[in-house]
Amino acid sequence: MIRVPRAFFPLAAALALTACASSGVKKDRAYVARDVETLYNVARETLDKRQYKLAAAMFDEVERQHPYSVWARRSQLMSAFSYYVARQYPDAIQSAQRFLSLHPGSREAPYAYYVIAVSYYEQISDVGRDQKITQQALDALSELIRRYPNTDYAADAKLKIDLTRDHLAGKEMEVGRFYQDGRLYLAAILRFRTVVDKYDTTSHTPEALHRLVESYLALGIPEEAKKAAAVLGYNYRGSKWYDRSYALIAKKAPGGATPA
Repeated sequence: MIRVPRAFFPLAAALALTACASSGVKKDRAYVARDVETLYNVARETLDKRQYKLAAAMFDEVERQHPYSVWARRSQLMSAFSYYVARQYPDAIQSAQRFLSLHPGSREAPYAYYVIAVSYYEQISDVGRDQKITQQALDALSELIRRYPNTDYAADAKLKIDLTRDHLAGKEMEVGRFYQDGRLYLAAILRFRTVVDKYDTTSHTPEALHRLVESYLALGIPEEAKKAAAVLGYNYRGSKWYDRSYALIAKKAPGGATPA
């Protein structure tokens, strides 16, 4: 990378807009053209100084002034990265998606997919809130793994998927418990079954099975309760949820004291 002395072009000049002297004499132009290497290098220096938002804007300026250069392609990715570290996640996603739309076969495409995925991932909120972003994170992480399974990005995505799935399962549990507390047992069962069927490797599965036992017994369907308890006992015999289901089956479902 060609280095340019910092004083050679002030950072503001790269993004110069308009400035007029009080006398009415125009000192700066509305559009200040710079050669592409200078623009790019000043943007990199700005990024090195951790002025992330400004760096992102300056990388965007590289593409604006020199849209058909190889530097423009680099700048699109650097812009996405700068927005990401600035926690401007929607802008990071947009920049990365723009790069992919223009250069779908690029060797840097895995990185662009990774920026999109982690930008969604960093926005995951607690289970008490809407989990639309969490689902988008899961979809983006899964897409990255599907397209580029043998990359380091995919390896990291696999680790992040576990937490993402656990979050989605937690939301299902929260809604299921709400329905259960309101004695809307059929609606609760649908939520708990989603956890068992779709998120069976998460930390919420043992509780989901126990809640199924409770809900089936509340509906007067002991045979279904015993089936759920049997699955719980087979897979999670040492958990507190197994102990609770065991005691509940013994008490409310005659002949069902041994669910496992």
